[in-house]
Amino acid sequence: MKIAHLILAHSEPGQLERLIDRLWHEQSDFYIHLDLKSSLDAFRYLERDNRVFFVKNRVKVSWGTYSLVQATINSFEEILASAEYDFINLMSAQDYPLKSADYIYDFLEQNKGKAFMHCLSIETEWTEAQIRLRKYDFGTFAFKGKYRLQAIWNAVMPARKMPDGLKPYGRSQWFTIPAECVEYALKYLKDNSEIERFFRYTWAADELIFQTILYNSHYRDCIVNDNLRYIDWSERKTSPKTLTIADSRSLMNFDGLFARKFNAKIDAEILALIDSKILAGELKG
Repeated sequence: MKIAHLILAHSEPGQLERLIDRLWHEQSDFYIHLDLKSSLDAFRYLERDNRVFFVKNRVKVSWGTYSLVQATINSFEEILASAEYDFINLMSAQDYPLKSADYIYDFLEQNKGKAFMHCLSIETEWTEAQIRLRKYDFGTFAFKGKYRLQAIWNAVMPARKMPDGLKPYGRSQWFTIPAECVEYALKYLKDNSEIERFFRYTWAADELIFQTILYNSHYRDCIVNDNLRYIDWSERKTSPKTLTIADSRSLMNFDGLFARKFNAKIDAEILALIDSKILAGELKG
C-alpha cells in the first residue's frame, strides 16, 4: 500500500520540513503545492530522496476562492500521473500528525477503500452554508469593482440551484481518501463542466465540491463522516484556533491521526511535546 501526502503550503519551510520528517515512511511520498505567490527557492532543499515533489502547475491561492480548488485539482492530476497510490491525504502545512508514521500507515492499510472526510448535508445539518450555494461569489476574479457588481448581480438574479440534481454536502476541506475517489471526482468534473462553473462562483467551494461529488456517487457508502483531524473552532472565527501548549490535554485525548492548525513561531513547544509523546509511544494509538 502506498500513500501520497498532498500538502498545500505558502510559507515557513522549516515547519513544512518538520511535518514531512514526522510523516516520513518508506511507503509514503510527498507532493507540495506551493502558492504561486511564494518563491520556490527557500523550499527547494526539501526535494530529496525522490520522495518529495513540488507540484509544477501552481496556482496563486486566495483564501475562500476557487483558486484553492484549482490548486488541489492540479495537484491531484500530477499525483495520479506520477504513480499508483492507495490513499491521498490532503493537508495544509500547518497540520501535524498525532500518531507515528507507522501507526498512520497501519491504520489506513486496515481501512483500505474507506474515504475519511467530514461530510454534512447542507440541506439539514450544515444549513449555514446554504447561502454559499444560493448567492454568486466573484472573489475568484481580479477586476476593480467586482464586489459591487456581485451585490448588484445577487440582487437581480434568482437564487442559484445545484446543477445535475446534486445534493450538497461538505464541511472541512481536509481529508484522507482512496486514490480511486480522487480519480472519479476529477473525471466527473471533466465530464460535467457546469459543476466546475457552479463552484467557481461559490464562496469557499473547497469545503463543498469533493464531498458533494463523492456523496452523490456510488462512493457514498465508502465515506466515513470523520476526517481524522482535531480542529478547534471555539473562537468562532473564519479560521480555526491556532493550537498551543494550552491545548495539549485535548490533543493527547484525541483519537484521530492529525490536528490543525499550528504555528511554530507562535508556539513550538506544543510540536515538541507531540514529538516526544510519539517517540515515547504514548501517542502511538
